[in-house]
Amino acid sequence: MIPSILPTYSRAPLSFEKGEGSWLVTQDGARYLDLGAGIAVNALGHAHPALVQALTEQANRLWHVSNLYQIPQQQALADRLVAATFADTVFFTNSGTEACELAVKMARKHFFDAGQPERVEIITFSGSFHGRSSAGIAAAGGEKLTKGFGPLLPGFVHLEFGDHDALHAAISERTAAIMIEPVQGEGGIRTVPDQCLKGLRDLCDQHGILLILDEVQCGVGRTGRLFAHEWAGITPDIMMVAKGIGGGFPLGAVLATEYAASGMTAGTHGSTYGGNPLGCAVGAAVMDIVDDPAFLAEVRTKAAGLRQRLEGLVAAHPEVFEEVRGTGLMLGLKCRVAPADVVRAGYAQHVLTVPAADNVVRLLPPLTITEDELAEAVARLDAAASALAAPEPA
Repeated sequence: MIPSILPTYSRAPLSFEKGEGSWLVTQDGARYLDLGAGIAVNALGHAHPALVQALTEQANRLWHVSNLYQIPQQQALADRLVAATFADTVFFTNSGTEACELAVKMARKHFFDAGQPERVEIITFSGSFHGRSSAGIAAAGGEKLTKGFGPLLPGFVHLEFGDHDALHAAISERTAAIMIEPVQGEGGIRTVPDQCLKGLRDLCDQHGILLILDEVQCGVGRTGRLFAHEWAGITPDIMMVAKGIGGGFPLGAVLATEYAASGMTAGTHGSTYGGNPLGCAVGAAVMDIVDDPAFLAEVRTKAAGLRQRLEGLVAAHPEVFEEVRGTGLMLGLKCRVAPADVVRAGYAQHVLTVPAADNVVRLLPPLTITEDELAEAVARLDAAASALAAPEPA
């Protein structure tokens, strides 16, 4: 008999009833150090007082009115994001998947209205993840996401990650955009080098096409800058944001230049819940904290220390780990054993991590995690690795 919850998840045998900063607490009081942060969602940890206050105050006033009316909280957050980024305009969604849907529509509508309706193809890369909607899985193209869900939405050209020759050859009169994650999350914490992001920007400018960046996982301070592309000194035309922007409340956004968004006029897109007062009040509280040079500097300092500790961990357990990947507090341990085994060994040490493709375990702690907690986290990972490396009892 099928369970009452559709069985699409392979869940860990853990259940939490409370969160405190970087910790999750089970019903019986066991405390787990959370290096997953809800898959990079809880950017400010669990139950951050500023977010709790913002949500509670807004909940006591107004939850939802729909986008039939002006929403002051939405306007304030949009203004904040425009002021802090390359963007001229923002559309709010509830998730990264919804942001992907709009980014695809926006790019195609731009060229349709520009008199180039043949420009519908969007170039994407192996290992990418852009959500689980029809457009999202078609964009990523991997069999794990697409098998059994055909016919797939057409108009995507899939290339191998890092194949520059194939990229140049793939651009044609049908190309509308290139879409890429500056740091692949689900794909195994694979970072696009700064020079490659600069090259992508130049290539798009050369051919008059749009650059779409998916910063759903790597954005909102995760890499030590407000957005990851800032490290390369470039700007996209369209950017997808979610996860950290809501700090745990469902919130996403598409940020765009006026040029890229030129085709999106009244009636071309909508969302019942997107940009509701509750979500935007929390998003504004997140931005108050994360969009601060001092806060981001602390993230970079903590990230450097964590990486150094992880390099030591890899050196101490070469039979378990191969290398450290990533940037900021978006790091990965490339494993010589099954990542699921490392994650399970972590459960026994009360430390939570997240598996990814390419034999990688992701470390995505809250940006507010302390130095002492990072030291404790690596100590627990060390114990987990030692348990994995220990010989089986006779």
